[in-house]
Amino acid sequence: MTSITRRHALALGSGAVLLPSLARAQAAWPAGPVTFVVGYAAGGSTDINARELANVMTPVIGQQIIIDNKGGAAGSIGLRNVAAAKPDGQTLFVAVGTNVIINPHVQKGMINTITSLAPICQITDYQYVLVVGTKVPANNAAELVTMAKKAPDTLTFSSSGVGGNNHLAGALFARAAGIKITHVPYKGTGPAVADVISGQITMNFSSLPPAVSQIKGGNLKALAVTGNKRVKSLPDVPTLKEQGIDVVVTSWQGLFAPAKTPDAILDKIEKATKEAMKNPKWEEALARDGLEQPPERTRAEFTKFVADEHDFWGKTLKELKIEME
Repeated sequence: MTSITRRHALALGSGAVLLPSLARAQAAWPAGPVTFVVGYAAGGSTDINARELANVMTPVIGQQIIIDNKGGAAGSIGLRNVAAAKPDGQTLFVAVGTNVIINPHVQKGMINTITSLAPICQITDYQYVLVVGTKVPANNAAELVTMAKKAPDTLTFSSSGVGGNNHLAGALFARAAGIKITHVPYKGTGPAVADVISGQITMNFSSLPPAVSQIKGGNLKALAVTGNKRVKSLPDVPTLKEQGIDVVVTSWQGLFAPAKTPDAILDKIEKATKEAMKNPKWEEALARDGLEQPPERTRAEFTKFVADEHDFWGKTLKELKIEME
């Protein structure tokens, strides 16, 4: 989340007796192939990370993990799909933080994500990179700002959907720089970045996985990263703050299950996920994509973190007066 971001389990009583059928159901996870629902189109950062996690987690659980892309509404279509799924641990949501903590505050009719989902664990920490097409005559953020001031309302920025972090990054960038840029929402980072490459859109605050290869391949120009420090995968790209623009935007991804999923199953998923994340291949994937391992948190601590972020952003969005569609 932005620079101003600060960074619950049910238990049976000691005298309760588990019915044999319930005990067997809880002990059986996974009962078959597990589905990772991704709320964005294929090719975006969440999709890439979900597939990489599935690759290292499949041998841990001994079952195939299927990726199901349900793009739209800044990840909320996929989120709703998981919230409505059977609470047996077979359908999980690979979420971006904004799906759970921003969308409820900016989308009309959005479900209560705190009561509809069960947090399991955080899987990544990351920031964004400001990219433009190769034909855009700007080589740093300051030159981009100058372009916008010379031709107000002519520059555009794409996002993975209304209320997503790259939407907020663009809005905060425009606010801090005193410029006007037009927001064009897409159904995922992949298509949003593709139209920057083609020249249909001026810029995008892309998550790193889909952008790094395009930058290194010469299809995009990186003007800034949005964290407090540079990233290892793009060491020559300065932060926005280094360029005099006081904006910091970071985010995270996490694994969620439908609410009312039994604790015994949630514990097994958490254990399997964290074991998979120790795989050197996962570390390599994170490094390649410019991501970082998340802070060490138990499931209870992650649940509290999500709830605190949800409350904090509810207040902060009102203070920032950022209007969403």
